[in-house]
Amino acid sequence: MALKDQIESYYTQEIGKVDKPAALRSFNEFKFFLNGGEVRAAQRSNSNGNHGGWVVNDWVKKGILLGFRLGELVELPINDQFRYFDKNTYPLKKLSLEHQVRVVPGGTTIRDGAFIAKNVIVMPPAYVNVGAFVDEGTLIDSHALVGSCAQIGKRVHISAAAQIGGVLEPVGAMPVIIEDDVLVGGNCGVYEGTIVKRRAVIGAGVILTGSTPVYDLVNETIYRRTTESPLIIPEGAVIVQGSRHIDAPFAKQHHLALYTPVIIKYRDDKTDAASALEESLR
Repeated sequence: MALKDQIESYYTQEIGKVDKPAALRSFNEFKFFLNGGEVRAAQRSNSNGNHGGWVVNDWVKKGILLGFRLGELVELPINDQFRYFDKNTYPLKKLSLEHQVRVVPGGTTIRDGAFIAKNVIVMPPAYVNVGAFVDEGTLIDSHALVGSCAQIGKRVHISAAAQIGGVLEPVGAMPVIIEDDVLVGGNCGVYEGTIVKRRAVIGAGVILTGSTPVYDLVNETIYRRTTESPLIIPEGAVIVQGSRHIDAPFAKQHHLALYTPVIIKYRDDKTDAASALEESLR
């Protein structure tokens, strides 16, 4: 039976009745490929029904959730002063010099089941959760989060205190996608399966969610999540914080407005120069 079919089968079974040794063997094989980036929670696809060129692999999410069900709570101490408690199926990811990943000392945690490609830099403290895929040359800055199943492209800059949301359930939900050469500014939040297309620039403090429309001043259009598609940020868009007035009488009386992200321009040479990652830092 193929690994996908094994995971699907064990996922549907009651955990108290499952053949646990056999299920753990399948799960550990699955996690091996997850750690190597060979299976992913979402992947690029031109097939019908894709969202912004991406499709969800819901069986991969089922495999991750199966690991939580099969795991047992254990103590994972570093020493007497640093004691941690988690499922034994998800210890810390084992990295070596051969991976060619820079993890700067200072409290970073990368969970087993996350893929970190070569030439990635992780500044302290940062957290990368299970199922995340972080591609080559990306910089994850201090106090940044890459949530479960988030897919991060090549040469992305996730700035300090940025939050890339995680999505495990429902299993069919699109995880957050950040494509190649995107800059995510400091204190940003990207949540609820938002897809940020390549070369976009998300200005500091911008929050992108499925419930917040994005106003494009250049093309005079509005981008929203629908029942059929997640919020998709166009390629090369430069987004900053904005606001829109509320028309209700009470809101007018008190000059109230709602936060909204606004696309003010699309990338040009000046934007490229301002957002480029310095090669000297690598």
